[in-house]
Amino acid sequence: MVDTGPVDAGRATSREVGHYGVPATGLTVTAVTIATAWNVQGDATRPDFVEGVRRLFDVVLPAKANTTARSDALTALWLGPKSWLLAAGGASPLNDFVAKRDALNQQGGALFDVSASRIAWAIAGPRAATVLAKGCPLDFHPRAFAVGACAQSVYGHVNVLVEKRDETPTFTLMVGRSFARDVDRALGAVALQYGFDVLAARPYG
Repeated sequence: MVDTGPVDAGRATSREVGHYGVPATGLTVTAVTIATAWNVQGDATRPDFVEGVRRLFDVVLPAKANTTARSDALTALWLGPKSWLLAAGGASPLNDFVAKRDALNQQGGALFDVSASRIAWAIAGPRAATVLAKGCPLDFHPRAFAVGACAQSVYGHVNVLVEKRDETPTFTLMVGRSFARDVDRALGAVALQYGFDVLAARPYG
């Protein structure tokens, strides 16, 4: 396995594009770049707050625990009863932070820019769920973790946020930037036995 050193601010993996492990390909691993990520906090039982978020960001916050909602430009991920992550890989309504923070404050909410806090990977293919399950206690069976689900958990001993994007299956794994190298190495060590391709980085979404 190639290791070119610590994960830097622009990379989510120390491995170069290519194939690793046994000849078969059980999954793919792709660094996904998050252009902007904002944490929205507020009371989802207040119609004025929910409508304010929809008006500002053109997305309806998911009300059901551990689910996501998407618009053309961004994804809203449920973090808790009063907390959501809005994430975008490119141009989106996540702009003009101060004005939108102030507008949301008027609706009894709060807004925090956490764009620099996470590194993310897209993990896809027939062995993707198996590789995640070897380091994470979540149940990734399709009946338990459907498309559009998200949950906070751990991979090894590192806190992560996992989202299921599609039926391939494709999962997005987000981790705190300072712990990215640890998770990157752990993922690679587990995935070697199934064979995996590292693909070129792409925007989140």
